[in-house]
Amino acid sequence: MQDVTDPNSWGPALDEAVNTVSRGGLVVLPTDTVYGIGADAFDADAVAALLAAKGRGRQMPPPVLVPDTRTLDGLATEVPDDARRLVEAFWPGGFTIILRAQPSLQWDLGETRGTVALRMPDHPAALALLRRTGPMAVSSANRTGQPSALDAADARDQLGDAVAVYLDGGTAPGGVASTIVDATVTPFRVVRQGAIDLEALRAVVPDVLGPGEEPAADAAGPAEPAAAPGDAADESPAGAAG
Repeated sequence: MQDVTDPNSWGPALDEAVNTVSRGGLVVLPTDTVYGIGADAFDADAVAALLAAKGRGRQMPPPVLVPDTRTLDGLATEVPDDARRLVEAFWPGGFTIILRAQPSLQWDLGETRGTVALRMPDHPAALALLRRTGPMAVSSANRTGQPSALDAADARDQLGDAVAVYLDGGTAPGGVASTIVDATVTPFRVVRQGAIDLEALRAVVPDVLGPGEEPAADAAGPAEPAAAPGDAADESPAGAAG
């Protein structure tokens, strides 16, 4: 267990976490929502190990955490203007957005149907790590079907030796997973309600649909929504840590 509560002393802990990620290992990290289990997003074996540690399959791909908004266009394509408005309003924070993935990216997050779920967490230790590792696949730090971990000890109890490094940032300040919005459909749709409520989303993009709501008869858009990410520190409707 590595303490990352104090930026003045977390250097060695982050060094170990960065080295672990670079070797294809798994790291548990604090975020502003819940604790996440993370891996190099571009290492297919590491992502597979992440899914195995959680006890989940490829049908629930993890979201990807990023260190800043500039990463958006490197990972996603055809980003709608309304998606950019939501990102500007709620990043960093408990907001995950599903977009079309850049087709040239060499990664395998699971059965994403060509999409990627992105979030920028509002947590200093998480951002410090992401600035050094680059984008990480991050799901909530729990076994599938169990409650999301709100501290590092709970994550370790659930995930054990499958994770090489546990970064302990104290109790997760949010305690609620991120809200996930699918921006690959028209109108946008909330696929998991979480830290950002529907009223706040609609203050930025008025026609966002809540879970289970149907679009107006004249609304045109893809008939099938994108695959939602798994339960991450920001993932799918199941419990993203992202």
